[in-house]
Amino acid sequence: MTDLSTDSSFEWLYRGISEIFPDQRESQNADENLARRLAESDRPLRIKFGIDPTGTDIHLGHSTVYRKLRAFQDAGHTAILLIGDFTARIGDPTGKSDVRKQLTEAEVAQNAQTYLDQLRLILDFDTPGRLEIRYNSEWLSKLDLAKILELLGTMTVGQMLAKEGFAERYEKETPIYLHEFLYPLMQGYDSVALEADVELGGTDQKFNLAVGRDLQRHFGQRPQFGLLMPILPGTDGVQKMSKSLNNYVALREDPLSMYSKLEKIPDSAILQYFELLTNLPLDSLPENPRDRQKLLALEVVSQYHGKEAALEAQKAALNLVQGDATKAEAVPEFSLAEIQFPAKLAYILGASGLCKSSSDGRRQIQGGAVRLDGDRLDNPDTSFDTPDALTGKVLQVGKNRFARLVP
Repeated sequence: MTDLSTDSSFEWLYRGISEIFPDQRESQNADENLARRLAESDRPLRIKFGIDPTGTDIHLGHSTVYRKLRAFQDAGHTAILLIGDFTARIGDPTGKSDVRKQLTEAEVAQNAQTYLDQLRLILDFDTPGRLEIRYNSEWLSKLDLAKILELLGTMTVGQMLAKEGFAERYEKETPIYLHEFLYPLMQGYDSVALEADVELGGTDQKFNLAVGRDLQRHFGQRPQFGLLMPILPGTDGVQKMSKSLNNYVALREDPLSMYSKLEKIPDSAILQYFELLTNLPLDSLPENPRDRQKLLALEVVSQYHGKEAALEAQKAALNLVQGDATKAEAVPEFSLAEIQFPAKLAYILGASGLCKSSSDGRRQIQGGAVRLDGDRLDNPDTSFDTPDALTGKVLQVGKNRFARLVP
């Protein structure tokens, strides 16, 4: 009996995953063993990943699933990028302590386009047959009441309340609206409409992926495999990467900011970063922790900005650490023409994006986190009558945020 999970040709499949279900790696049954399904299939498998475009920015925490989707593409299979333009109007209740805000059709369309622009950095959009972009309004908007009742008839209230999030809200007597019960059923029906062979998701999506298997079986299809990816910790190495926690690295960040964050990833998280964000062999990484951090930063920045930009960012980061901001050529620019002088430093920090707002800028100044060309500015009332004292200098907040001030 052949164990395909030990076949080197399938290393890409098992790298970094949390779970495949069902997963009987020594089974000869291609419905229980995904590697065998891949090896025996006489056609490219259809690999589904659904996104509800409820935001605009993709960060490295999101990228882990897209990288796995790209690995399937590179192995010759068809990635189906499902834009949940219909389900986004409901909002995924997974992990939420209250009802999600319903988005308008225009908001969803705008967010979806922004997602696609960023995903070109990861997925193969060009090779024929390697990518389908679908919108679930194609079929969900056409469901009649009879079909909706059929979907509802496949699951009990008890099963639905067992879903993470619903159980907690029910226990706390937080309202659960009936339309929220439709979300996992609609996501599952997406797998029916697309005839998916594999569906990818984060570990928090297992319930929804399992519903897809159940509905495919109900409608006479071969059930999909579920493949779950772990949640990437943020740059703090502890909590989930999240924009709200300010521990994220966005795909669209400039090379220097991205490099500066990644070269400080804690030792406790760095192996997971290598495993999930790179293709480098884990048994050949540098032994020195500092060398590992620099290699990680260089590798990831190269993926999104190219090797030359990554090397420039590495050099600029070193110059900034050594206090020579004048040599930091890779620092992103901010035009002082956008500022009306006289202006307070706190306002400039907010306007430049280095801080979330003027009040945040003031707090950063008071905390000693703000520098101008390496010199600390700690007076929250600092202001500038003209741009002359700022032009050409590097404004820095903390260790990771920089802007070269230009006319």
